[in-house]
Amino acid sequence: MATRGTVIGVISNIVTIQVDGPVAQNEICYITTGGDRLMAEVIKVVGRNAYVQVFESTRGMKVGAEAEFTGHMLEVTLGPGMLSKNYDGLQNDLDKMEGVFLRRGQYTYPLDKDKKWHFKPIAKPGDKVGASAWLGEVEENYQPLKIMAPIAMEGMATVKSIVPEGDYLCEDTIAVLTGEDGEDIAVTMVQKWPVKVAMTNYKEKPRPFKLLETGVRTIDTMNPIVEGGTGFIPGPFGTGKTVLQHAISKQAEADIVIIAACGERANEVVEIFTEFPELVDPHTGRKLMERTIIIANTSNMPVAAREASVYTAMTIAEFYRSMGLRVLLMADSTSRWAQALREMSNRMEELPGPDAFPMDLSAIISNFYGRAGYVYLNNGEVGSITFIGTVSPAGGNLKEPVTENTKKVARCFYALEQDRADKKRYPAVNPIDSYSKYIEYPEFEEYISKRINGEWTAKVNELKTRLLRGKEIAEQINILGDDGVPVEYHVIFWKSEVIDYVILQQDAFDEVDAVTPMERQEDILNLVVDICRAEYKFDGFLEVMDYFKKLINLCKQMNYAEFKSEKFEDYKRQIREMVAERQ
Repeated sequence: MATRGTVIGVISNIVTIQVDGPVAQNEICYITTGGDRLMAEVIKVVGRNAYVQVFESTRGMKVGAEAEFTGHMLEVTLGPGMLSKNYDGLQNDLDKMEGVFLRRGQYTYPLDKDKKWHFKPIAKPGDKVGASAWLGEVEENYQPLKIMAPIAMEGMATVKSIVPEGDYLCEDTIAVLTGEDGEDIAVTMVQKWPVKVAMTNYKEKPRPFKLLETGVRTIDTMNPIVEGGTGFIPGPFGTGKTVLQHAISKQAEADIVIIAACGERANEVVEIFTEFPELVDPHTGRKLMERTIIIANTSNMPVAAREASVYTAMTIAEFYRSMGLRVLLMADSTSRWAQALREMSNRMEELPGPDAFPMDLSAIISNFYGRAGYVYLNNGEVGSITFIGTVSPAGGNLKEPVTENTKKVARCFYALEQDRADKKRYPAVNPIDSYSKYIEYPEFEEYISKRINGEWTAKVNELKTRLLRGKEIAEQINILGDDGVPVEYHVIFWKSEVIDYVILQQDAFDEVDAVTPMERQEDILNLVVDICRAEYKFDGFLEVMDYFKKLINLCKQMNYAEFKSEKFEDYKRQIREMVAERQ
């Protein structure tokens, strides 16, 4: 019999319930108030009192309201029919909801129960299968999706029967498995999984090493992220976090894209809803939305639902990874998620950590980022979740707790800088503060040597050194004036400007320059390295400035020309001639 309880205290979204039976941490309950059943999650149990966070507004809730516990944790419903859907943080299908505003206590089923899917069996009767083994396949939006044995199944089971190829509803039984205890397990296309529990249905999780091509030069060339890697983009408002995320999600080599808008302003979430359906996927030529799922949670939605939204997104990503797919998960912004954790912690009257965030913020962020990764599945196939989060530090302060704790766990750090954004140097990623730990991995070094060439890493490190040297000299010129430093210093400074203008800056609105394939990035890198390694002769600093401005202009024109076209080769020839003239 389900445990029941009575509300004895309400503090905003935290409600205290006196229970008449057993309840568990993270269990879901429904509180009836004013004719609505409001969903809530147990976050603390003390004696007979359960403290729950309500995922809706608690306005009008009174002491004495009835509560009923469900006996399970917050779950997501997984199956075919999720692609191109817009969900809220609790996986309610927003397109099925009525009216302009979300109504309290209204929950919708996330899948389409009436749609038939064309099922092709993979397993045969008599096969031995484990948890999440592939039983069959359906196609959704040109994407082959696997129908799996229950994720929660323990031990091995035998396939007793499986339906022939044909069209079935998602809730039809497509296979019957016999467990080790002799009990029959009916399998449908639908699975449920608790969002706070990581799926560990894989054999091995090695260090990721395969370059994830994004087409953004400042990432791919200078600080590469890998398939199954983790990265984050901190930066003050207006520095282009969302634009950079859109560029990555549009261009990156991924099968599935999941966007978690966690506590963002409503107008930014509306932008995602209106822009994403219009974006064309450069890999397939069809709409990007076909392989995208949006989890929308605006800043005016209840705080508790905001906290759940990132877990919902990660669990859906893990489900697709189990099918052997490459998933790109973007969360915007994890600062809002951390603020939700802080608000809950404060209402629970827990001991505060730095800036009133929970004491265990570091562990929470670490556990969450740890769920991403590149894995070898039990059947030998590979799948990956690449996670990129954004952080919105107040006032652009990169020393605040969320940024500092994320830095400890994310392997890539793309620091957006107000100064670069003000100078219109986009993407505004600071090349000196940003880093990628993957470039140091021997596995990545070996992979990139085979993929491009053995000199790649050395050349990238050389450019980083030149950028740092250029920054130091720029500071000296600012203090001493142009006449106060030798001409050679001006040459070093302008060489760093060539790197900045030609490699780091990119025009997201130009058809050619918006996406740079690796072959072209290698070509640009080699050209810039040759320009920087050349020794030049100049009589004064004005001569240096004029020469390099002309050179940068030619390089920028080359960036707008189609790769290996006549125009491109002509610009390249002119650049080589200009360099040879001054040597």
